[in-house]
Amino acid sequence: MEYVTLSNGVKMPILGYGVYQVTKDECERCVLDALKAGYRSIDTAQSYFNEEEVGAALVKSGVPRREIFLTTKIWVEHYGYEACKASVEESLRKLKTDYLDLCLLHQPFADYYGAWRALEELYEAGKIKAIGVSNFYPDRLVDIASFARIRPMVNQVETHPYNQQVVAKEYMDKYNVQIEAWAPFGEGRKGLFEDETLKAIGAKYGKTTAQVMLRWHIQRGVVVIPKSTHYERMVENFNVFDFALTDEDMAAIAALDKKESSFFSHYDPAMVEWFVKMVEERKTNKDCRKDKKNW
Repeated sequence: MEYVTLSNGVKMPILGYGVYQVTKDECERCVLDALKAGYRSIDTAQSYFNEEEVGAALVKSGVPRREIFLTTKIWVEHYGYEACKASVEESLRKLKTDYLDLCLLHQPFADYYGAWRALEELYEAGKIKAIGVSNFYPDRLVDIASFARIRPMVNQVETHPYNQQVVAKEYMDKYNVQIEAWAPFGEGRKGLFEDETLKAIGAKYGKTTAQVMLRWHIQRGVVVIPKSTHYERMVENFNVFDFALTDEDMAAIAALDKKESSFFSHYDPAMVEWFVKMVEERKTNKDCRKDKKNW
């Protein structure tokens, strides 16, 4: 395994296992499989609704907690100082641990400054070893990196060959913020797995397009957290440290950049409204469940 060193000296595996869109029914088994395959970095989030299953797998695995780099993310409805602090404690309970290796603010909306102050305090108290953000575009990242008391150590953003985040990475490098890729394969959208350039490069090394993409990320210094529910694919994704791409390979992949999201833009007002609606609906549903329980 290769590691990156965060701005505070914490070492983070450059390759981990992500559980986004892994169902509650499958999550425990998948995390156990990932740990069996050799992964020691697990990435989850409050909004994935599988923290409890991740925690159960970590305990059941028998792998010492100190060997695992555990990440979760705070969802928007838990932003603000007090709400964020309480939600971290709830995540710790679900994950069956007394500390997090990394905790991120999941989206750049609502009272993220209040939430960030809570993370700063939890970091200083030793409850969290490193703190960061996710989906913070360069303007928001420069803002919080410049005005917060403690600068984010990680920014997890959509990054793959069709959306390479070149400018965003330049700003992250400038402010000593580690870039981490969600959707390192772009979920295969726009035919990415079948891209002829990636297939040709893979053929040279006897590797799949997925392995080529992971190797490309790693050589750019990008932390990756690929997700799969199949053990064989987990092993395949982990097997990317036995070859290296040439400068020509890297340049050929760089030329694939479409410089646009394969999913959505946080600059789009309609998308922001969609997030607002989702947060409000979840809050309403939660209040309804609470009222029913009290009744």
